[in-house]
Amino acid sequence: MCSSPRARGSLAKQLIHKYELAEGRQPAKYGLGLKELWQVKPENHRPGLVQHSFGWPLDGKTGGGSFLYHFDDNQVAVGFVVHLNYRNPYLSPFEEFQRFKTHPAIRDTFAGGKRLSYGARAITEGGWQSVPKLVFPGGVLIGCSAGLVNVPRIKGSHNAVLSGMLAAENAAAAIAAGRSRDDLTGYEEGWRGSDIGKDLRLVRNAKPLWSRFGTVVGVVLGGFDMWTNTLFNVSLFGTMAHGKPDHAALEPAAAHTPIAYPKADGVLTFDRLSSVFLSNTNHEENQPVHLQVRDMTLQKRSEHDVYAGPSSRYCPAGVYEWVEEANEPRFVINAQNCVHCKTCDIKDPNQNINWVPPQGGEGPVYQGM
Repeated sequence: MCSSPRARGSLAKQLIHKYELAEGRQPAKYGLGLKELWQVKPENHRPGLVQHSFGWPLDGKTGGGSFLYHFDDNQVAVGFVVHLNYRNPYLSPFEEFQRFKTHPAIRDTFAGGKRLSYGARAITEGGWQSVPKLVFPGGVLIGCSAGLVNVPRIKGSHNAVLSGMLAAENAAAAIAAGRSRDDLTGYEEGWRGSDIGKDLRLVRNAKPLWSRFGTVVGVVLGGFDMWTNTLFNVSLFGTMAHGKPDHAALEPAAAHTPIAYPKADGVLTFDRLSSVFLSNTNHEENQPVHLQVRDMTLQKRSEHDVYAGPSSRYCPAGVYEWVEEANEPRFVINAQNCVHCKTCDIKDPNQNINWVPPQGGEGPVYQGM
């Protein structure tokens, strides 16, 4: 058995818990990546251009950044990643993404263009410190389930492929030796010394420094640390801890001021429901809800009363709503909107929402993404 397809995979989550694979490791860390595909006017298209940024429109204490990729047929992919250890429960990653496109250096790219697709997905950001034990009886963790993304490079496919190759080599060696019913210990013992480990070790402090010191100071220190690691194979910071898991980073609403996001104009910025439409998401209406709330009383007492209902903001698909009624607010789950990003499973402050696969395998059907 191999568990690999995505960050916070349902099977991997159960395996990590059952076999205590995360014991002795730093908490898993995540970001939420939002992406749109546009067809832009020819005069705004620059084939092969790659642009990255970090910070704006996020505040200095909230991590995140953007990417723009110009490729064939006058198409541009634009995306924004928000680190899910943000503190303010009023923050909306989707709205921050929409605001990002209004920057003077960005908006002209999309003038007169047409938005073609939309999607969202969680990505792993813990890296070297957070990789769990990768072997268990009968299987291994590889790729995103193992948390092998290089965060500063916003890249993980190379390590996903390498992890699959390394696991296969160890499986082949075990078969050749006549072994069976044991763990592929060579895979666990070997990945840190492989190209995967070398790649992740160089950038191991970039995320903790950013989280601890904010965007400006943290990114400068992270760059310096990567430089010393690359040139001298040493870090002045050693190997830093990540601290709290992402859900525990959220602070009570009373400590923050609501954020007034501008209304979507339908030309450059959009609302969530029109975006979900472009994701081609579909779920059969009569199937069991695949977003399981363990304790609805806790959801009201804490998620709503203490944190002001952040589920209605952190979800990039409009799945969750608090509907104010005469007696008390009611938690509504629009499961048919779900784009399977896993943010709710990660960011709910009480870990009270459990994402499970829909019964029929439905969900988003991304085009060209």
